[in-house]
Amino acid sequence: MDEFFITPISKYSYTFPNPREASQEGLLAYGGDLSPNRLLNAYRHGIFPWYNEDDPILWWSPNPRLVLYINDFKITKSFRKVLKNKQYKVYFDRDFRAVMRFCANTRKFNEGTWLIDDMQEAYAKLHEMGFAHSVEVYDENDEFFGGLYGVSIGKVFFGESMVSLKSNGSKIALKALSDVLESRGYDFIDCQVPTEHLQKLGAKLVDRDTFLDELSESVSTGGDIGSWSSFKWEYNDGR
Repeated sequence: MDEFFITPISKYSYTFPNPREASQEGLLAYGGDLSPNRLLNAYRHGIFPWYNEDDPILWWSPNPRLVLYINDFKITKSFRKVLKNKQYKVYFDRDFRAVMRFCANTRKFNEGTWLIDDMQEAYAKLHEMGFAHSVEVYDENDEFFGGLYGVSIGKVFFGESMVSLKSNGSKIALKALSDVLESRGYDFIDCQVPTEHLQKLGAKLVDRDTFLDELSESVSTGGDIGSWSSFKWEYNDGR
């Protein structure tokens, strides 16, 4: 996309351009900062930051959008066996910063990371405010082996990153999150950009305009602000 069309954002204003006018890839604007108010305003309008360490802050709203509707999670026979064996423990908000570090370190080793220190600090602030949450999976020896984190507003969970140190770690975390969100009346998990892995788990590509229409309604409904450490989940084969 020609840089001429990318809107600069002032750090003195939390206003964003209309996300419906972003490029097909989703690039909408650059600049601003990662203050909590700006981030929350961005997510409420279907916009998220994604940039490398040497770049300005880039703001995105891709088309299409990858969305996992709460009751669409798909379980294969092999994954069902993993869930039924229950050789794992799942916690919510047990160690938010640790999940981010694992996500950052794993991605940096494999492919480079956008989850730089400034990003981690920004989401840590949202966690302290009760808007950002983690799901962690531990083995029987209480060693972390998978998880995810993201932002919750209204009845939407905006997934930011997942990590697996052992097989199925992030899948267990996502299944736990999906079930708990379903029980609490959430509408969908925003998975942001297409990945084959998430599409196999039931996520669907949604036109940006449709996504933004659904998002506007879902974020206007009261959600669960505050710690999620009291949330509990156990796999139920009857689901």
